[in-house]
Order: sequence, then structure tokens, then C-alpha cells
Amino acid sequence: MGGKTTRVPDAGSSPCSARGQNRTSAGSYTEPDNFIAVLFVDKTERAIFASGCFWGVEHYFMRAKGVRSTRVGYIGGHTSEPTYQEVCSGTTGHAEAIEVIFDPEQTTYEDMTRLFFETHDPTQRNRQGPDVGEQYRSAVFYLDENQKSTAEMLIGLLRAKGMDVVTELEPANTFWPAEQYHQQYYEKTGKSPYCHFYTKRFD
Repeated sequence: MGGKTTRVPDAGSSPCSARGQNRTSAGSYTEPDNFIAVLFVDKTERAIFASGCFWGVEHYFMRAKGVRSTRVGYIGGHTSEPTYQEVCSGTTGHAEAIEVIFDPEQTTYEDMTRLFFETHDPTQRNRQGPDVGEQYRSAVFYLDENQKSTAEMLIGLLRAKGMDVVTELEPANTFWPAEQYHQQYYEKTGKSPYCHFYTKRFD
């Protein structure tokens, strides 16, 4: 992965307090070497999801079939170029999120959304496991009406199974890439997700 090297803080049990150390501004983020190339490859598509700590979310998506590239960041807020510290304060309205670029010849947006619902608990409002706050909300940031209807369909299936899904559907606005040390965090540190686990929810 290219770009500037930044010291990676220890995860600890409280991510907002532990991850807020030794950070740089969101504007210092450097794209992975292949990100721009992947983004413009013919027939790739884009999806944006929020489901708690973006470290764990990226851990699963970057391993999914058909995924060409991932990056974590902030979306859904009302300020420009938010920093991690600002997002953790709960005052900007942003959610920790992941942007996924995938190949629709190998997978589908529905497959991506199913993975989203199966790697977090969509019944938890404004939290995920030990992480509490609006920035950890469960949300699908849809890019068009087809993505919105797909998410609505899957939420309907889960509710039919008795799940009290609180996932929000929000039109995507600007996605602000997170600081470099957050990108592919578990791959850099060799650690494992502490609040994201795969649970099959669909037949």
C-alpha cells in the first residue's frame, strides 16, 4: 500500500479513545497505489456502508468475492474534511463507513448488502458492540434508487424473520477518506475484529 507512513495506535477496548492518538488531518490521506486505477476500470460499481468501527467492516469486505478495492472514511455529516477526532466527538453527524469498489461480473450490489447485514448487528441503534455513538450507526448510503430498493428488500426479509432492524437508508453525500493509519488496519497490525463477526442471516 503506497503513501505516507503514520504510526498505528493500539486498538484497546474503547476505539474512540484508543484510536484518537497521533493522528493527522483527513486531508493527509494518500490513496492506495491501485485505488484510482481500480475506480476507473470498466464495469466496476461502488457501494458505501456504515456498521460500526470501520476497521472490522473493511476486514470482511476486502476479502469478499469480486471486491476490487476498499477504503474507510466518514460520510453523512454536515462538516467538510472531518478529522477522526471530530467524528469521535459526535458533533459532526458523520458515520464511520466503508467505500467498496466491486466488479459486477463477479458479484452484485445485493451480495454486498447481504454481507453488510451479516457482518454486524443491524438491530443496534447508534452503536455496535462496545462502540457507542451516532458515528457507529448502521446505515446504507445509497447512490441510486436501485441500491435503495435493494436495501429495502433485504431489510424487509430480515424483519419478516422477526429482526427489529434499525438500519438507516441515507442518500450518499461526500465520502471523506479517513486518515492513512485507519486504512486496512487489521492487515497492518495482525489483529482481529472485536465487534464484527459473520452471522448468516439469509437463506
